[in-house]
Amino acid sequence: MSFKNALCAASAIALLGGAAATADSLTIAIVNNGHMINMQKVAEAYTAETGVELNWVSLEEGVLREQVTSDTATGGGQYDIINIGMQEAPIWGAAGWIEPLSFSAEYDVDDILPAMRNGLSHEGTLYAAPFYGESSMVMYRKDLADAAGVTIADNDSWDNIKAAAAAIHDPDNGVYGACLRGKPGWGDNMAFITTVVNSFGGAWFDADMKPVLDSAEWNAAINFYVDLLGNYGPPGSEGNSFNEILALYNEGKCGMWIDATIAASFLEVDGVAYAQSPNAGNPVGANWLWAWAMAIPAGSPNAEAAGDFIEWATSKDYVKAVGNHPDFGWGSVPTGQRASTYAIPEFQAAAGFAAAELAAIESAAPGATDLKPYVGVQFAAIPEFPEVGSAVAQEMAAALSGAKSVEDALAASQAAADAIMREAGYYE
Repeated sequence: MSFKNALCAASAIALLGGAAATADSLTIAIVNNGHMINMQKVAEAYTAETGVELNWVSLEEGVLREQVTSDTATGGGQYDIINIGMQEAPIWGAAGWIEPLSFSAEYDVDDILPAMRNGLSHEGTLYAAPFYGESSMVMYRKDLADAAGVTIADNDSWDNIKAAAAAIHDPDNGVYGACLRGKPGWGDNMAFITTVVNSFGGAWFDADMKPVLDSAEWNAAINFYVDLLGNYGPPGSEGNSFNEILALYNEGKCGMWIDATIAASFLEVDGVAYAQSPNAGNPVGANWLWAWAMAIPAGSPNAEAAGDFIEWATSKDYVKAVGNHPDFGWGSVPTGQRASTYAIPEFQAAAGFAAAELAAIESAAPGATDLKPYVGVQFAAIPEFPEVGSAVAQEMAAALSGAKSVEDALAASQAAADAIMREAGYYE
């Protein structure tokens, strides 16, 4: 559903409401990533303390985005709390789709990392609270790199990354040099691909907000991506996103993975090391910035109870609850959201990735630059971007699978993006 159509639908039926949960229960739509899944168990203590039953709807991220967008835009009322991110929060807040958040002084909103707080706000008002935040970085098997005689440095060149992937690549023994996102979606394959394009000096739009996917920078970046993953990645990469690659990595099948810093919490193999994201001459935008956050759909009859749960689930006390939980521990706490987490000695001892993660988050650059006129690293903070990004994502997956040439996929991407932006009235 496009933003324009969704907003019209919302205006027409928002007052009708829906089958919302009673005040005694909350229905929560979450992405099916590890920290969110863990929350279901940790939150048993919340129900025991408050009596509020929690009904969880756990969805793969592409499905979550589609369902939450449709339900929130039309006032469907299926959910009391929704997982959204930095692309949606300020736009939906400005449109009145989600409620502004206000917490107690004890919550300490200033402890939320500035990058996360700013990215989830509109005109200084917080509309979604970060459950965890992330940038992206290289997670590689140092034992395999050492055995192959290669090194990987912070902010390395893409050429060296490809050489390292080639040296590590050993498919006969089930080891692939590089595991990277290929599954189509504006927040799936395009999250990683956009950082590659950024690092090659490309952008989604020019100063007039006209798509520039037919540029030399996009051509070079996508040819590099297809070549790297086609030659040194696992078969069927066009179907792999975060969860699929995490499983491959933990099976010992990936030499390196460039993806969300939060993944480091769930790596179970030995010999993992970390490096800041590579680039092809432009380090600005080579690592993304994101938060999976919690928001309250506008008009929810359970807004007060939903706000109370969000305050608990994104608090310092929640971090401690995970750290002290017998099933999890300090290496499994949600990170990237609060500065205080990084000062906890138990967390520092358990999380060898902490310094690299924080450095990546602090170096991410979502602001507009001379190369791009929009806010956002791996996305553009405009209402039309999910539609644009989803259309291009399909073309990039086709190029990766070999169904289309890179040139044909980019030409189709340019045409689709141009049609969407023209219809939205950015230019004639």
